[in-house]
Amino acid sequence: MWAASRLGVLVLAWLAAWLFSTNHDPPIRWLDRWNRWDAGIFVGIARDGYFGAGTDPTHVAFFPGFPMVLGAVHVVARDWMAAGLLVSLAAGTVAVVALGRLAGLERLGDEAAEAESGTSDEIGGHRVAGSAAANAALFFALAPAAVFLAAGYSESLFAAFAFPAWYAARRDRWLAAVLLAAGASCVRVNGLFLAAALALEFLLAGRARRSWRQLPLLVVPALPALGYVLYLHHRTGDWLAWQHAQAAGWFRTFSDPRTAWNATWGAAFGGTQDGHTALVFQLELVAVVVGVALTLWLLARRRWPEALYVGLSLLALSTTTWFMSVPRAMLLWWPLWTALATWAVRRPVVRTVYVSCVGPVMVGVAVLFLSGQWAG
Repeated sequence: MWAASRLGVLVLAWLAAWLFSTNHDPPIRWLDRWNRWDAGIFVGIARDGYFGAGTDPTHVAFFPGFPMVLGAVHVVARDWMAAGLLVSLAAGTVAVVALGRLAGLERLGDEAAEAESGTSDEIGGHRVAGSAAANAALFFALAPAAVFLAAGYSESLFAAFAFPAWYAARRDRWLAAVLLAAGASCVRVNGLFLAAALALEFLLAGRARRSWRQLPLLVVPALPALGYVLYLHHRTGDWLAWQHAQAAGWFRTFSDPRTAWNATWGAAFGGTQDGHTALVFQLELVAVVVGVALTLWLLARRRWPEALYVGLSLLALSTTTWFMSVPRAMLLWWPLWTALATWAVRRPVVRTVYVSCVGPVMVGVAVLFLSGQWAG
């Protein structure tokens, strides 16, 4: 499923190259279609560092994990855009395999509960898990912001650490879980939210699943973020250099959720933004609603650690000037994809509706991005 979706992305990029070719000129180089927004920033960091001559000081808002991996791959793939695409392709493959396994675990858990209540169907366990895994891969690949899983952005690399980290925790492999979570913390600040969720999962686990001697492991995922803060303070003298870069470069300052909602609503429907930009803000609003609904559902199911992870991510994105990049954050909410995947096993119409309604949104956002227009 994932491999087929990557072919679809190639087709989309080829179409975008020709759809937006003007004045009888040939389209710009295919790889240059991917040189958009954050992709170029990551290349600049990988090539010049954070504090090289002529660098933008606001770029310290980006964690160093992705630029480090990008620089390593560039040794082999000499084109920077190609290197970024390769990182996301490989990382996305790892992420989707782990996501499929998580969906399989969740569906098998539902099967056990249904068996106890006498409502289980007769589908075999492995077949059920395989169906859930395929659904998770499909829904993930067709997410509204899925183009960022292919571009030289950090979402795929973060997911390649975060999803296996959670799978390892569910299998009581705590050392692997914290080391993978530390990798996630090198890539995005969301790694701290993952660290909090892992800590809660550990504390709620019974004696059969963990030993208190493993408790010190819980600090490991926070160490990369702490190290980055110390590095920025050493270079700038500012303990809040990361937050200040967010405010200076992307106008991310603290705001209460109601004010942020009103500001985003105005951008989406108030006529202050161009058509395609207003559309992106509309998607931001939808993503926040989905995030709130998902958090409440997780709380109702008493899945406290996952609710904490999604809730912290949503809180961080909904307490800024306006909602920004929430659809991209949705890509990293594995409980959303596993829940939809297992639901679609029980109700196949869910899969049909999702593909029919969400697939076109993904195509639209991808075309926006590939044509050089802001896509979130």
